[in-house]
Amino acid sequence: MTDTTSRVVLVTGGNRGIGLATAKRFQAAGHRVAITARSGEADDSDGLTIVRCDVTDSASVDAAVGEIEETLGAVEVLVSNAGITRDGLVLRMGDDDFTDVLDANLTGGFRVAKRVAKGMMRARWGRMVFVSSVVGLGGQAGQANYAASKAGLIGLARSLAKEFASRNITANVVAPGPIETDMLAALTDDQREAMLAMVPAGRLGAADEIAAAIAFLSSDDAGYITGTVLPVDGGLSMG
Repeated sequence: MTDTTSRVVLVTGGNRGIGLATAKRFQAAGHRVAITARSGEADDSDGLTIVRCDVTDSASVDAAVGEIEETLGAVEVLVSNAGITRDGLVLRMGDDDFTDVLDANLTGGFRVAKRVAKGMMRARWGRMVFVSSVVGLGGQAGQANYAASKAGLIGLARSLAKEFASRNITANVVAPGPIETDMLAALTDDQREAMLAMVPAGRLGAADEIAAAIAFLSSDDAGYITGTVLPVDGGLSMG
């Protein structure tokens, strides 16, 4: 970020992976950063404010944001990253497997955005960035629930962009492709090779590369960008 103003940043699901990389990038730029985690713990949280939060529970979201407001101040930048997976083919997927993923990934993003929007409106400045996925753009066999939740974030962000644009609040989406995280590390060598074969760049992405895109969309320089979807996927979403 090129901003000289120190902002209060909230990264949901910031205890590892893309979320933690993003939180550390903001922290290194001099911002006051809070991360949420259901466990209340993070892999490497030195200097970060950690708040226990379950985004599927409105009361938990309200309490977490309230704690951040008391400790750091009103949230000015929201990075909505918290999410889960529960993969399976549609014919074997239970209703709970579908609705639980939507509740965490999509409705959870709505809950947090709604809670922090009031402070942004009062300040007449705010940035919201929702972490979607290339799967939300093109779908994926065995991930109907995850794809639906990540596609839904695009509609949510664009609606928020239109509602809050007059208050200098932007809402954008970053859609990562295959990134070197714990989730990908769990795949077999054959699965990783098949995934790499689809990426024109010929490699997996790094969490820091997603964090860089998020940081830009959260900056003053990106004030005229809202309602956009930015794929960071090595060209995978080109088809």
